[in-house]
Amino acid sequence: MSAPATGDTWLVVIDPQAIFAAPDSAWGSPFFGEAMPRIRALADAFGDRVLVTRWMPTADRSTSWGDYFAAWPFADQPPSDPLFALVPEAAGLSPHPSIDLPTFGKWGPEVEAVVGRGGRLVLAGVSTDCCVISTALAAADAGAHVTIAADACAGSTAENHAAALQVMGLYPPQIIISDTAAVLGTP
Repeated sequence: MSAPATGDTWLVVIDPQAIFAAPDSAWGSPFFGEAMPRIRALADAFGDRVLVTRWMPTADRSTSWGDYFAAWPFADQPPSDPLFALVPEAAGLSPHPSIDLPTFGKWGPEVEAVVGRGGRLVLAGVSTDCCVISTALAAADAGAHVTIAADACAGSTAENHAAALQVMGLYPPQIIISDTAAVLGTP
């Protein structure tokens, strides 16, 4: 199903960071390299209507995030650690500062303040089966119109990517699964 971008649609590039891109990272997606050129093409088309997010290890350790960091100690580093930097290919994707949050889902007051209540979003980034799906479901619940550029997303595995797309595909018309060519309006 296609959902071409309109003049009020925003591209949200979720977490194009070293921790999710590096092949030697426990969280690195083997598909990140394939998704990045599509993310770049989308960002070029969206111009100044691009937001980039970053996952930051700043969650309160007295909550379930404490257990999470105990399970993933390599990620329990200061926010200034190079793991959390945007990959070089993501530099310049957006004229706006990155939205840095300690949550899987990036939908919230920070994004809504930019795109507006009931806004139109195209989501791309990593990981399809964690931060992308968490963002999409929360945005849909808040009344946003969400399109997933599936080929501009990278999952932890091919199976997990497909499973996340299948779940998000259960939410039409609030969430539409599409691809880069359809979003860009090209055949």
